[in-house]
Amino acid sequence: MAEAELPKIISVDDHVIEPPGLFERWLPRKYHERAPRVERRMISRASRLYDGLVEDPDGDPGDVWFFGRSAYVLRRPILILKDRETSAETRGNEPVTYDEMHPGCYDPKARLEVMTDQHVEASLAFPTFPRFCGQALSEQTTDDREFGLACVTAYNDFMVEEWCGDSGGRLIPLPVVPLWDSALAAAEIRRNAARGVRAVAFSEVVGHLGFPSIHDGNWDPFFAACEETGTVICMHIGSSSKMMPMPPGAADIVAPVMQFSNSFVSMADFIFSGVLDRFPGLKLAYSEGQAGWMPYAMERMDHAYQHHTWSHEDNVIAELPSTYVRRNMYGCIFSDRHALEQADKIGVGNLMFEVDFPHADGPFPNTYEHITQQFDGIDPDIAYKVLRGNAIELYGLDLDGNVGAGRSAA
Repeated sequence: MAEAELPKIISVDDHVIEPPGLFERWLPRKYHERAPRVERRMISRASRLYDGLVEDPDGDPGDVWFFGRSAYVLRRPILILKDRETSAETRGNEPVTYDEMHPGCYDPKARLEVMTDQHVEASLAFPTFPRFCGQALSEQTTDDREFGLACVTAYNDFMVEEWCGDSGGRLIPLPVVPLWDSALAAAEIRRNAARGVRAVAFSEVVGHLGFPSIHDGNWDPFFAACEETGTVICMHIGSSSKMMPMPPGAADIVAPVMQFSNSFVSMADFIFSGVLDRFPGLKLAYSEGQAGWMPYAMERMDHAYQHHTWSHEDNVIAELPSTYVRRNMYGCIFSDRHALEQADKIGVGNLMFEVDFPHADGPFPNTYEHITQQFDGIDPDIAYKVLRGNAIELYGLDLDGNVGAGRSAA
């Protein structure tokens, strides 16, 4: 496909590295002493990403988010460095400081510049320090839910007003909700919808986090609010704080190879739970799960539903499982040629594109070259829908005055 035919990308899965001082700026003053904060430490490379801080005077300097009992160590695979932006060679697992990061990681104006250079018109960014559905803000405030709700509200105000506010619609807000109370979550959906927000970060399997599962009507107030307001439920792989257990001794690379299984499990759970019968207008987007597996998933779920009738018990759903996938669910891809070639089987309207900036999986700094290869020989109408059209429709974006044929200048 020629360069002039490729429209600008609307990326439905990127990440914000939250800037230091976020919560001091947005939380009421009475909470400042307990607010999530960034401190620089000398860190052992034996430290884990979450709650595994090991300090070592001979270690590497790194910036750490502290909140309650948790410590989140910022590391190179989740960001782009200021002085070397090329990729794999610079993405070891060492801790990192804000001074070393490309400002596009944490500064919205710099992010917009990166997006323009990378042929991206609009971007929806998941949380980093609070984790992919903001679960840290719920998990670390069990002793004071008023404080927890204030943290959720502060994060969302930052997201809507500070991160996205001056972007002219190019930065798409992605709030979080209090996971301990579905009624409060519903209220937060409506509060943000009133100021034009059409997305929310949620857990692919919220029960894994120790909060009520999607079964037995626990989350119905939240689902009702999302359906009523047209809010898309965005679920990033790993937002359940669990991944598929790896075989003993398996190479680390097996984990990212198999991460799509989280999306598959969540998809089946939502379908067979009956949630999508009660809320037929609900929209679910699965981020970073890719989508080439979806035709098999639909076939397998349909077969199991028709043949394993002993397993239905009280979980009889109104339609074949594949019906719910095409009506309610979206696969989000960035390196999945197979999904593009199988778009008709998945549903041309059920695929969206993501850049995953600034994570190691993403194509930065060669995004345009990457999509040229991914979409080579793909029908231009399909390319348009996947790269931007489906996202415009799903999120109600007012962006198509700038379809963006051809590559933007840096």
